[in-house]
Amino acid sequence: MATERTSLFIFFGGTGDLAYRKLYPSMFNLYKKGTLREHFGVIGTSREKLTDQQFQENVLKSLDVAKTDKEAQKFVSHFVYEAHDVTDKAHYQVLKKRADELDKTYKLNGNRIFYLSLAPSFFGTVAGYLKTEGLTDTEGFDRVVIEKPFGRDYDSAQQLNDALSKSFEEKQIFRIDHYLGKEMIQNIEAVRFGNTIVESLWNNRYIDNIQVTLSEKLGVEERASYYDNSGALRDMVQNHIMQIVNLLAMEQPVSFTDVDIRAEKVKALRSLRVYNVAEASTNFVRGQYGAGDSQRAYRDEDNVPHDSNNDTFVAGKLLFDNYRWSGTPFYIRTGKMLADKFTRVDVVFKKPLIDIFSFPQNQNAPLEANVLTMYIEPHAGFTLRLNAKTNGQGFQTEPINLDYFVDAKDSKATPEPYERLIHDVMKGDGTNFSSWQEVSYAWRFVDQIRKVWDLQKPQFPNYTPGSMGPAAADELIQRDHRQWVYRLNK
Repeated sequence: MATERTSLFIFFGGTGDLAYRKLYPSMFNLYKKGTLREHFGVIGTSREKLTDQQFQENVLKSLDVAKTDKEAQKFVSHFVYEAHDVTDKAHYQVLKKRADELDKTYKLNGNRIFYLSLAPSFFGTVAGYLKTEGLTDTEGFDRVVIEKPFGRDYDSAQQLNDALSKSFEEKQIFRIDHYLGKEMIQNIEAVRFGNTIVESLWNNRYIDNIQVTLSEKLGVEERASYYDNSGALRDMVQNHIMQIVNLLAMEQPVSFTDVDIRAEKVKALRSLRVYNVAEASTNFVRGQYGAGDSQRAYRDEDNVPHDSNNDTFVAGKLLFDNYRWSGTPFYIRTGKMLADKFTRVDVVFKKPLIDIFSFPQNQNAPLEANVLTMYIEPHAGFTLRLNAKTNGQGFQTEPINLDYFVDAKDSKATPEPYERLIHDVMKGDGTNFSSWQEVSYAWRFVDQIRKVWDLQKPQFPNYTPGSMGPAAADELIQRDHRQWVYRLNK
């Protein structure tokens, strides 16, 4: 059994879709494994009027177990509910009384985690009242978890951070990005820093380029209202993609601790080139899907303006101006309504300076580049593409793949991202959470792209559902005499 952790959880937005789909099932997994056992309590809050029993029944339904499951019943017995208006100061006194009661009942030592799964505009309000109304006046730890989006540009993110900083120190703030809880994202550090053969080649002398692809097969669906005010650049690039790129680009930390890892991430982001207008126009492209077969165009989706210029696809080239990566581009792309749903990283190594096998009388095909592919989802694993001799007479070469994929049994036992991250919050480990400096540098980079796009009127729609985005995304990389490793009809 795992080490038991002691804490009270207060969920603001506790009856939302995220809570029922991800948070409570993840906590139940921790309960079954012993990380949560006797000494924990949960207060769910929202404007909805519910009794404790009704809330417990809703949580039980979210766990996808039989109502008679004794373990699940014991788990939900630790849950209570308070209808709450986050803007009403008096409501926090009611919340404090309930928190103190649970603290005594379950012997929680004053440890409290405040999970803010609500609109960012309320972050500062909630944090302020938690402080002034005494909910953080305990002998234990106080930690606040913030769901994205953390602002919509640098200025709004700065305002949010300033508001939070009035009540909580940076080490108490956990900005959650579920991508950092994925098994293969965390494996990036293991592969890099745990293998001399990899890390010794992990630089611009041996790597030609690195590609990161986050492909989504579905459209905006019920998120249309939110998405039209966000787009792929803000929704995916500023957080998920920048976090992945940062893990790929950072230097080896002095030790495997959150302080040292975050320090190296910040150093990497400081060297990321922030583009001027001309560079941004050249190195980034955007797209919006049109109609295809039975699929409506983005502008015809429910709750989307018919003249919307929102981006549903982004591709770009990132450059780090430092000793390790100077001259080695990082290509990124993400979008909705693409060919399939997957996330992958392709590390393309440089070809030999001299291809000794490619001489006229042999008619051998040119050597292909070695490629290390990290499959993040839906399947987790690695592929290393090497060149080898074909079996038979003569001397011909061909690319072969060395594969490793997590098997079904291990995959089923792999913790869900939120399960990992909630566990890390209880431990006080900020390794897989974004620091304010990381967030601020990411926004400075993305804001520059957004400013350029706001000055231009795009020719939308410019790609069809089921493709890998607009032709401009291929032209972006072909201009550098390169190509995407994953491409259709290759």
